[in-house]
Amino acid sequence: MSEVIFDYTRRRVILEPNHLKLEVKLKHEHALTRAAAVFLLFLLAATTSEALAADGALPLITVNGQAEVSVAPDEVVFTLEVEKTDKDLGAAKQQNDLSVRQILSLARRFDVPAGDVKTDYISVTMKYTTDFNENTEPDVRRRVSREFVGYEVSKTVIIRFTNIARFEDFFSEVLKAGVSRVRDVDFRTSKLRQHKDEARALAIRAAKEKATALASEIGQTIGKAHTISEEGERGYGASNAMSQNVSTRMGASFSEDAAATIAPGMIKVTARVTVSFILN
Repeated sequence: MSEVIFDYTRRRVILEPNHLKLEVKLKHEHALTRAAAVFLLFLLAATTSEALAADGALPLITVNGQAEVSVAPDEVVFTLEVEKTDKDLGAAKQQNDLSVRQILSLARRFDVPAGDVKTDYISVTMKYTTDFNENTEPDVRRRVSREFVGYEVSKTVIIRFTNIARFEDFFSEVLKAGVSRVRDVDFRTSKLRQHKDEARALAIRAAKEKATALASEIGQTIGKAHTISEEGERGYGASNAMSQNVSTRMGASFSEDAAATIAPGMIKVTARVTVSFILN
């Protein structure tokens, strides 16, 4: 029960909604004007609602809403591995550099901006006919003879390609340019904010429709939303600017013929919300 006490002798107004006590001191006995009274009533209603919600006494209906928006990709990110092996470390590095230069030249030929091409640091690994790891037993290491194959020099090249219409042509040329492995073909949309906002609006609408339908079955209606929360967004990729998008991945090994059979398809942008409405 909410109570308003006007104590003119001590020039104060006390609001006690559900054991919450608010005190407003008055400078003058007649200072409680119409505007002040309206404000106090509004404050009382707000604090009463909060108190009821805290006590679990406020009638609420809580529902989930989910929506999915299908989007055509407008860019694709290739993650390419270039690996060359030779017993001469210098020769292995030279071969690797040559293949990387061919890929960079190809990117320029397809008008890919320099800022959309990234190369990682070079890595060197000693390769043997038999590979051991930290779990290999010591006696196995002693019994198995292995031969040194050479130094494997590896470098990763990441290319962001925005001309989707020429995707197949570019991919076919990439596979001819000395690439050892295509680690990832990542179709993306650069308009994440726009599509995410659309999905959120649809999810909220779905939650409201669900709450309305459920409440009507028991002869009630819904009022204003009391709380709204959204499930955390899924992350995509690392910290570079090329990864701040929604994507669909196709990680695999590819042949030259395979490039002509890959279709970008559609990307799905989803939003999930939980909404609590006041029941009337």
